[in-house]
Amino acid sequence: MKFVKGMDLSTLLELEKCGAHYYVDGMEMDILDIMKKYDVDTIRIRLWNNPWSESGESYGAGENDLKTTLAIAKKVTDAGLGVLLNFHYSDFWADPGKQIKPKAWEGYSVEQLEQAVYDFTVDTMKVFEENGINTTMVQVGNELSNGLLWPEGKVPNYDNIAKFVNAGIRGVRAVDKNVPVMLHLDNGGNNALYREWFDEFTKRGEDFQIIGLSYYPFWHGTLDMLTDNMNDIAERYGKDLIVAEVSMGYTMEDYKDYEKLSDEERKGYATKQELVEKIEYPMTVQGQYDFMEDFLNRISHIKGNRGKGFFYWEPAWIPVPGSGWATEASLKYMNDKGPCGNEWANQALFDYQGNALPTWNLIRDFKPEES
Repeated sequence: MKFVKGMDLSTLLELEKCGAHYYVDGMEMDILDIMKKYDVDTIRIRLWNNPWSESGESYGAGENDLKTTLAIAKKVTDAGLGVLLNFHYSDFWADPGKQIKPKAWEGYSVEQLEQAVYDFTVDTMKVFEENGINTTMVQVGNELSNGLLWPEGKVPNYDNIAKFVNAGIRGVRAVDKNVPVMLHLDNGGNNALYREWFDEFTKRGEDFQIIGLSYYPFWHGTLDMLTDNMNDIAERYGKDLIVAEVSMGYTMEDYKDYEKLSDEERKGYATKQELVEKIEYPMTVQGQYDFMEDFLNRISHIKGNRGKGFFYWEPAWIPVPGSGWATEASLKYMNDKGPCGNEWANQALFDYQGNALPTWNLIRDFKPEES
């Protein structure tokens, strides 16, 4: 498998609607043209089942229902790029802290949930196929470290976790026999997590092709911990590995003025000072570049040539009014006190005005050594 240079652009349509513009050397360019210019080959797009309240209020954060995700996937396909379709099996964010069942599935038994995952996966895959989407990879579930479809599919109930994940894999295979399937956990520096989860899954699981990892340096340990984990699981499971989410900040400058929100309405960046103090590179433009250079060299030298690429998470999520990680409606769905706003802008690959940062040149020029 070819080394993947990927980007998650799930908020693409929302950002366009909110007036985001992107520039390379002062020239405005379409975001997907920028991707091609810098040798990106695959775009990751999340899919939520129904990111709307019962009364029709948007959950925000890209509004990635089937209609929106398909529209982005069409643009990506038309641009000549591949699509990683990322099933969350939730109406909103699914991660280790929350794996909330879709509202429509709330009263379901384990067997009904298994069937619902299968049907939803098949239906979505068929829609993508009918629309000629260039789907080059499918991710079944998002950051499954603590399971999915809680409470039935919560760790340590690996029997149910396997039932739900297997239903997703079978749903993919019912439509596409060959597309690589990824299973994705967070905390890429935590070897014990990966060993336990994949030991349990492989006893019960359908075949899959790729282990996906999230690695955020301010949450997930050192680069050595990531490298050690990747080398270990490459040998232990014999699967290709892709870092499905990675990012690094380039500034600690506030972006409040760009969002046009009051302090009470915005969360501010996720990279809190106490987290940033622990990381190996400074949160500067050069620090972002140096971190990514180190990261790329490491993941392309995994044992058995198993390191097969990365997806930078939301590199275009610059601070524009109207685009945030949640809305009042989705806070209610998640039972989260909030507030909303953009948490990510200081980790983008564009500055707050939308100018491409030097890290793009590194990504364009990076060539993994053929072993």
